[in-house]
Amino acid sequence: MGDASTSAPQTRQHLPFVVPLLALGTFLMITTEYIVAGLLQEISADLNVSIAQVGLLITAFAVGMIVGSPAMALATLRLPPRATLVLALVVFAAGHAVAALSGSFALVVVARVVTALASGAFWAVASVVATTAAGPADSSRALGVMMSGVGLATVAGVPLGSFAGQLLEWRGTFWALAALALLVAPVIAKFTPHEADRGTPSVRGELKAIATARMAVLILATVLATGGYMTTFSYLSPLATDRAGIPGWAVPLVFVAFGIGAVIGTNLAGRFADQRPLTTFITTTGATIVLMILLIPLSANPVTMFVLMFLLGLAGMGVPPVGTGLAVRFAAAAPTLAAALAVSAFNGGTALGTWAGSITLETSVGVLGPLIFAVVSAALGLVTLLVMAALRLTSQEQPA
Repeated sequence: MGDASTSAPQTRQHLPFVVPLLALGTFLMITTEYIVAGLLQEISADLNVSIAQVGLLITAFAVGMIVGSPAMALATLRLPPRATLVLALVVFAAGHAVAALSGSFALVVVARVVTALASGAFWAVASVVATTAAGPADSSRALGVMMSGVGLATVAGVPLGSFAGQLLEWRGTFWALAALALLVAPVIAKFTPHEADRGTPSVRGELKAIATARMAVLILATVLATGGYMTTFSYLSPLATDRAGIPGWAVPLVFVAFGIGAVIGTNLAGRFADQRPLTTFITTTGATIVLMILLIPLSANPVTMFVLMFLLGLAGMGVPPVGTGLAVRFAAAAPTLAAALAVSAFNGGTALGTWAGSITLETSVGVLGPLIFAVVSAALGLVTLLVMAALRLTSQEQPA
């Protein structure tokens, strides 16, 4: 214990420079997922399709992330992590360039799927590079810092999309994202440590490493927990306007409140998860349940709505670094594929929540329908985590 206390201050003061760089890359990857929501009208008018059809660009990206993350993790096994990160950023840029040049909506959809594949590959490999560079004692902390990019994208994605769409039009926005990716790529390549470029195990070995009961339970818990807070986030706009009476122009500020909480939450969870990962996962999920239950009666008040959404971002966005960190530890022989499965689980939870939320929105409970589903989903996720703890499915060397 004495060793831990003497080394912790040094370790916790300094993370390798590549970690915040990877946060910047993650910001780009997630911003492109959210930014379309702020460009719906512009894309619709330019490509002569309905706004509902443009919404498929968001769906296509989510599907690409769910399916593409593990697929790309396997496809790039023979590439060193540095090369995979650079390739992902280049493909990301190319996808945006193709979309910006295209007059065909179908081609834009294809470009979005390709972009999602690159984003999934980047997120999975970046998670392993960050944890490897930081070392075992600070792996979850490094993931928290890296995933600050997710919180920043949540804060800035939709507002940036709306502002950039007015300033640059949607094609200019896509060109800007492509240019930023190409600027970031050589910098990340320069600072990615050589130690991260390790041997390449076989596909069979990778699959064997993840085919365990604890990985299956962890992925299920991650899907359900994410399906809770991300359902609330996805249907925040009608809840804010129809129930809290917040004017339309102020709704983005509620998203900003959630995003600010998310930036803080990813870093806090990362710090706690290095010592007690499963306890941190249970605590964050339990907190989201309490906050979403409170939202049911208190969302009618604009002030409490802002406060609770900030706290929900704080608690909910602690799930990604903890879930990814546990996945990488559970499948230590296949860390990239494990991180990719975690990425798929987050996006799977979001897809589940948005689908179920759209159905409950049309029921008699109206705008509270998605929120009620969110509570149920997160509660099931908490039960799954408690089962994991009770059955001692975590590794013996890892404290709960």
